Amino acid sequence: MKFPSLVSFMPGLALMLQYEKQWLRDDVRAGLSVAAVALPVAIAYAQLTGVNAAVGLYSCVLPMLVYALFGTSRQLIVGPDAATCAVIAAVVTPLAAGDSMKHWQLVMTMTAMTGFWCLIASRFRLGVLADFLSKPILMGLLNGVAITIIVGQFSKIFGFTFDERYLIERLSGAPSYLTKTHWPTLLMGLVTLLTYALVKRYRPQWPASMCAMAVAAFLVWAFNLTSFNINVVGEVSAGLPSFQAPVFDIGIARELVVPALNLAMVSFVSMMLTARSFAAKNGYDIDADKEFRALGIANIASALSQGFAVSGADSRTAVNDANGGKSQLVSIIAAVLIALVALFFTAPLKYIPSSALGVVLVIASISLIDLKALWNLRVRDRSAFLLACTTLFSVLFIGVIPGITLAVLLGLFQFLATVMRPTDQVLGLDHKGVIRSVDDSGKAKSVPGVFIYRFNSPLTYFNATYFKRRLLEKFIREPDPVDCIIIDAVPCFTHLDLSVMAMLADLHQLLKKRGIRLVLAGRKRQMLGWFEQAGMQSGEGGILIRPDLYLALKMNQSYKQALAEGQAPVIKKAPEDDVLLYSHL
Repeated sequence: MKFPSLVSFMPGLALMLQYEKQWLRDDVRAGLSVAAVALPVAIAYAQLTGVNAAVGLYSCVLPMLVYALFGTSRQLIVGPDAATCAVIAAVVTPLAAGDSMKHWQLVMTMTAMTGFWCLIASRFRLGVLADFLSKPILMGLLNGVAITIIVGQFSKIFGFTFDERYLIERLSGAPSYLTKTHWPTLLMGLVTLLTYALVKRYRPQWPASMCAMAVAAFLVWAFNLTSFNINVVGEVSAGLPSFQAPVFDIGIARELVVPALNLAMVSFVSMMLTARSFAAKNGYDIDADKEFRALGIANIASALSQGFAVSGADSRTAVNDANGGKSQLVSIIAAVLIALVALFFTAPLKYIPSSALGVVLVIASISLIDLKALWNLRVRDRSAFLLACTTLFSVLFIGVIPGITLAVLLGLFQFLATVMRPTDQVLGLDHKGVIRSVDDSGKAKSVPGVFIYRFNSPLTYFNATYFKRRLLEKFIREPDPVDCIIIDAVPCFTHLDLSVMAMLADLHQLLKKRGIRLVLAGRKRQMLGWFEQAGMQSGEGGILIRPDLYLALKMNQSYKQALAEGQAPVIKKAPEDDVLLYSHL
């Protein structure tokens, strides 16, 4: 293939160069369907973000084209997302202080920062962060964001304005707010909801959101309903945006750095969950690092085209897959159609009532809520349930941004807890001579005179002391005399850490005084190199290193035979060594 480096940099382009003609019909149908679903949602999300409806269209066109070239998922559709828009609105609104132009500029700035964070993460191959926020944490986060959006949109549907910023205060003031209901606005919202339900019921193949908004806009235009003080989108400028760099105050920009990092993390994790599920369904793999880069470039492209942050859109991706989309051409077709609307068909958009957009956002947010799955965690994994609930209530009680920050910290603490306090096992042999865990089942028994230990986490400076304590605790519980301790080095010795080496040297000296040999089994070549770098002795008189557990057992047996025949040195132990060993626990 020509230009291999270019193709590697643009995975989507590589697929397009190998495009098969039989895909075209499915891709065109999927592209039309995606555009029909994306249009009303983009306008609604623009309102949620606090910018003009045209910005929602801008946020679809260039990012979708960019992802079609740089993304590795064939089905994923990028675009405005409920969670990303809610995060941006929560950060930017207080900083803008009611200045609509400043608000727009800050939205673009935060979007660009999010893109740069994604590019940095891709450069350092941090695609593994897709697994950083665990499923329970993300579940709690999305449920919390969805509930926050729904409550916020009630003001649009009922025709009043919230004075409070946070959810709990808004709910506590609900009775007084309901007395301010603007009935024509509420009636328009109910008409939108009814239209949506009827289309879903009788014409499920039609884009229900677009039909509902079209009916609402037609009623406003035909009966001049703005005379009843029903708020509408208003004038939407036609044409594509002029490319410009975001203009911002450096002092305010500092306030966006950490929220943009949080947004990049949440957007990427959410996007990867969607991309991986559809990739598995359609039988191909995706590259997490390249997905990080594609998301970063898409967000920068959105910022330069005056749009806001984008992520993987699960609903539009599902529409793509349901209509048989085979390649990234679907994104290109949908982007072109949305661009045509932005160029020539913006006039009807000004009649769309805000209450109709609120209904569309509520419907979209309801799809994010899955309290049943969250509750089911209580039975399957109680710790995961508590983690999800903590994240959920953090978002509800302290706000979206602090809730996301806490979710990221919870993910970090969860990882550290797993690494610092991992599971461990004492190993033995079953009746077939296979090494396995010694447990209550009785399928494996300890090898006479040998203690085999496995620590299920990489050893580093912050868990080395715990490793030593756990090994000695389990060793002391052994009922029979032991003269050899074998450590399975494969799962725990993954890199050179001088603190770990110092701990090993201390452990070796402690055991040597009791006449117990210390053996490391596995990673022999690496271990020998690390011992040399650390200036530690291996082999006779030092820590023994064997290629694997089975060979370690065999060589220990040979050593005992040699010892019995008087051919091996005998190490005498002092009577005070037991006290010394206990003092290290």
